[in-house]
Amino acid sequence: MSANGLDVFDKTIQTTNIWLKEIMDDLGPDRQLAWHTLGVVLRTLRDRLPPDLGANLAAELPLLIRGAYYDQYNPSNQPSRDRSIDEFLDPVADGLKAARPVDPGDAARAVFKTLVHHVDLGQSAKVRDALPSDIQTLWPGSVGA
Repeated sequence: MSANGLDVFDKTIQTTNIWLKEIMDDLGPDRQLAWHTLGVVLRTLRDRLPPDLGANLAAELPLLIRGAYYDQYNPSNQPSRDRSIDEFLDPVADGLKAARPVDPGDAARAVFKTLVHHVDLGQSAKVRDALPSDIQTLWPGSVGA
């Protein structure tokens, strides 16, 4: 029997901890920072994707992470038309101000690396390809990553 009586919760906690460990491998051993970083970067990414693509990505996320992804979501907002890497990283930096100092580019690369590792390859490629080329350089395997 599961620890809390619901296997779905046990599975999402276990999977979320795996994601956080991978982010901590890149940013340092601070689980709270890893969780905060994951949410900030995912929300920044979400707000730059067409809603249908964003929903398809959300469907691939573990339940707890999906909640962080949709936190503060306003579906009436159109995708941000940011074109530059700085326009993408500025809201990441703003969102990370309350935590210990982390380079926003390192934060985005750590989260994207984890996404690529756990999300279907075709889906993660669609997400990457929907981003402007400047922002795609943060993606694992891209020039400049």
